[in-house]
Amino acid sequence: MSATNGLRIFAAAALALLAACAELPFLQPTAGLQFQLSGRIAVRYDNQGSSGNIAWRHRAAGDEMLITSPLGQGVARIERDGDLVTVTTSDRRVYQAHDAESLTEQALGFRVPLAGLSDWVRARPSPGPAHEIRDARGRLSELEQDGWRIYYLAYGDGRNPLPARLRLVYPGLELRLAIDEWQVRP
Repeated sequence: MSATNGLRIFAAAALALLAACAELPFLQPTAGLQFQLSGRIAVRYDNQGSSGNIAWRHRAAGDEMLITSPLGQGVARIERDGDLVTVTTSDRRVYQAHDAESLTEQALGFRVPLAGLSDWVRARPSPGPAHEIRDARGRLSELEQDGWRIYYLAYGDGRNPLPARLRLVYPGLELRLAIDEWQVRP
């Protein structure tokens, strides 16, 4: 084996070990779970962009959202317990507040609309004023609420009629979600 091949194998093993160490597992129990989803997220803000993976468990009383790099390294854990939101970053810094959007902007550099997002990803407006546009099949195709504009780019198949791709736009910010897997509990 050449020195170059040995170095490549070592680098690959080190990256795999680093990714395993930096993984952010779910901490909250599944009791009362309303849905769980996983997929990819792309963020564009202030002429910057990044992408990664997202895993999210939603309960009426709380949320746990994990954002990881494309290689699976932990970027952030966003938890909501009642009205208290906590963001833990990959360097183990902990931020807390009662407003998820301001907190995520402070901790991550971009807003995550946690309050409305649990309804929006299920193709429905959250409580409050909203402007809706529906397609010929009666599905939500565009929603404007709380300063956000949500575009429903694709829905799942007949077994899973929930959104599969969404684009969320807020002044200076664009989030794109590609949802690969849904688990919905009645």
